[in-house]
Amino acid sequence: MPILSLIILTPLVGALLIAVLPSKETDLIRRTALAFALLAWVLSLGLLAALAFGPAGFQFVEALNWIPDFGIQYKVGVDGLSVLMVVLTTTLTWISILASFKPIKDRVKGYMISFLVLEVGMIGVFVALDLFLFYIFWEIVLVPMYLIIGIWGGGNRLYATMKFVLYTLVGSLLMLVAILATAFAFQAGHGGSWIGAFDYQALAAWAAGGHFTENLQILAFLALFLAFAIKVPMFPFHTWLPDAHTEAPTAGSVILAGVLLKLGAYGLIRFAVPLYPFAAHTFAWPIIVLSVVAIVYGAIVSIVQPDLKRLVAYSSVSHMGFVTLGIFAFSAAAYQGAVLQMINHGLITGGLFLLVGVIYERTHDRTIAKMGGLAAVMPLWSTAFGFFILASIGLPGLSGFVGEFLVFVGSFGVAPGIAVASIIVMVLAATYLLWMFQRIAFGELSEFLRSLGGHLTEIDRTELITLAPLAFLIVVLGLFPSLVLDLLRAPTQVFLAAVGVAVGG
Repeated sequence: MPILSLIILTPLVGALLIAVLPSKETDLIRRTALAFALLAWVLSLGLLAALAFGPAGFQFVEALNWIPDFGIQYKVGVDGLSVLMVVLTTTLTWISILASFKPIKDRVKGYMISFLVLEVGMIGVFVALDLFLFYIFWEIVLVPMYLIIGIWGGGNRLYATMKFVLYTLVGSLLMLVAILATAFAFQAGHGGSWIGAFDYQALAAWAAGGHFTENLQILAFLALFLAFAIKVPMFPFHTWLPDAHTEAPTAGSVILAGVLLKLGAYGLIRFAVPLYPFAAHTFAWPIIVLSVVAIVYGAIVSIVQPDLKRLVAYSSVSHMGFVTLGIFAFSAAAYQGAVLQMINHGLITGGLFLLVGVIYERTHDRTIAKMGGLAAVMPLWSTAFGFFILASIGLPGLSGFVGEFLVFVGSFGVAPGIAVASIIVMVLAATYLLWMFQRIAFGELSEFLRSLGGHLTEIDRTELITLAPLAFLIVVLGLFPSLVLDLLRAPTQVFLAAVGVAVGG
């Protein structure tokens, strides 16, 4: 079987197998889910190793007619950008499933099925080369995430779930309208033939020739942009995120921050900008301004958060602002920095949410004011938390620094003032993160923590296993960013060529 389909189907097969297992066999269900997630991860690493670095375009392309009367295909393929996202997805999925072994005690069967189906949708989004297929995978992601938050989330999970679903559904409907409008425009320009009307490669070539009218581009771009901006989430479409993070189980927050937010950024890079270059240039400056507002807003709001998880959630708004800034700066350095920042954010924020989950499992509380002196009783946890915080603030030598630096360099030539403002905001990031760490890790042990007695145990082996790969990748990519940047060389050229095309009216 072709490798991309094998990677997509592996977690689906795992979900189907778990579905026939007895619900009481919780240990077997957990091990089965982890085994299939690990298998998908190994296959994705094989895909990464087999990818040719040099040529532009998509590799390992698979195409089968699905609904031939409308030119809809099951068509998948990868380039350097999408293979990185696939590996990030499979890595965080098996880590999240392993991290769920202890916290998830009820309805384990449904939880593990939901997680594996979620992985199917996320991988599909990153490899789909047919816009209708892309939309189907995009919608698949919504259902299991809805269940993960709504069933296994916190006390206010129903409110958070409904907010998440309503925001996402609005974006999905706008996306569907944009996809259909684009397909009809392509069909009309090809004598009524539907062949290629949903094919991303055919549409991109048509867009490169300047055949989409300016009006179509503007309307379709705005619809897609809103759908992707909600998922990123960009300011002011971000309000669902803190609630979803706060109520989601730990593993749900890891996947939400590590992968689901990247679906929106990937959609902007892969579809919105290349298919509608005129509109992308038209709205680039407003989007850059919104990105900077998000960077500043996320940092300021994080400072005053009393809840540890909400603080990390709002920091995501700030960090993802660097991603959208890098995308719409339209320079090679900024583009590469944006993609690297997507990966870094998944690794770093995923680690932070895992460590917050460790504390919550022991204390059933996340209030920063109640913590204090954790370094004395949990030195290993405190060391790990300090490491991920330093990575988040962009310490040189760790991966967080490289991505933000490239965004700064790439955006400086386009908007020096905005680049300088973004750099200054990094001081705010260091302020709220280091201040938070100082309050919970140092000083005397708080009365609340002292009352827990023996329940405040050190981080265990399973928790270390979930954190070690993330820490390893943060160091490796911080010291050797070329491992990612080399993969992005061809996609960067394709992206810049697309936005540089003269657009017809």
